[in-house]
Amino acid sequence: MSIKLTWYGHATLGMKVGEHQLLIDPFFTGNPAASTTADKVQADFILVSHGHGDHVGDAVAIARRTGAMVISNAEIAGWFEKQGIEKAHGQHLGGGFMYPFGYLKLTLALHGSALPDGSNGGNPAGFLLTAEGKKVYLAGDTGLFGDMKLIGEEGLDLAVLPIGDNYTMGPDDALRATKMLQAKNVIPIHYNTFDLLKQDADAWAKRVEAETKSKVHILKPGESFSL
Repeated sequence: MSIKLTWYGHATLGMKVGEHQLLIDPFFTGNPAASTTADKVQADFILVSHGHGDHVGDAVAIARRTGAMVISNAEIAGWFEKQGIEKAHGQHLGGGFMYPFGYLKLTLALHGSALPDGSNGGNPAGFLLTAEGKKVYLAGDTGLFGDMKLIGEEGLDLAVLPIGDNYTMGPDDALRATKMLQAKNVIPIHYNTFDLLKQDADAWAKRVEAETKSKVHILKPGESFSL
């Protein structure tokens, strides 16, 4: 059994965990970097890290079409229920839950979370997944914070980090994050979607691999990486 992660562009990810298909922050409509469209993706579970429109994205439409369960913080899960999504599971920072695909914990993230209609989106989060004998950290939209060292103490097989700057960590802070996390593998996301997020991922990867033991995997939208 394995974990297969696909980057669809921006911060949108697909993750196949055993027999289960996860979709993370599904922003396809209006995403110039998207490698596919919202009507083509499949999902058993949809993970939403925070309330911003480029992360909630097409989640309501996809959940209605697929019957997927939406997983997020309690405020966002409640908001999805108000949109008519019957299967929504709310958690909160530091809390974990055992799903059919594995154990998922919500981690701290330094960001905002207001929903597209102005509703309270609670606290933004990252995700720490333990599944198939592996640990995967999806940082979500976040700035650098010292407790990444604690997350790294979990023994990470993969960390997925934003590097775009302006709204999240930029390359320098993402390098510092990598040093604290000490993940075996790292994938950069949330960059080059718009001019404001323009970054040289290859240059960043060289710095990471020169200064840490982590292996960087740069994906193009639509490409996958397997553990």
